Amino acid sequence: MPIYVNRRHVLGALGVTIALPRASFASEFLPYAPGLIEDALANGQTVFVDYSATWCGTCRRQGRVINALRSKNAAYDAAMTFVKVDWDTYKDHMVTRSRNIPRRSTLLVLRGHAELERIVAGTSRGDIQSLMDAGL
Repeated sequence: MPIYVNRRHVLGALGVTIALPRASFASEFLPYAPGLIEDALANGQTVFVDYSATWCGTCRRQGRVINALRSKNAAYDAAMTFVKVDWDTYKDHMVTRSRNIPRRSTLLVLRGHAELERIVAGTSRGDIQSLMDAGL
């Protein structure tokens, strides 16, 4: 028996999903695309940038800490745009070279034309929280 999908139901569900507050998607990072960070900064946003690789254990540990902090404090999502830069794709790209990123597992907070703070390969909850607090 064929299943029929009512287009209005699908569009309605999509509308509800789009209308949900951003904090409900606390663990989301925008995947980097050229111009994304620069556009966000030009629009007055503070940007948290995570240079990571899917195979990197340090990156995974950092991700768990970041997600835990974001889930406990909605102010992080209200104050910052979170962007993930795939190291394997962008390690030789201008987004990496222009900021002198030494390796994957580098975390930054940017605002305007300034880098507010950076962590390289750090996984300490306190250090990552301090970095995220710099963006508030």
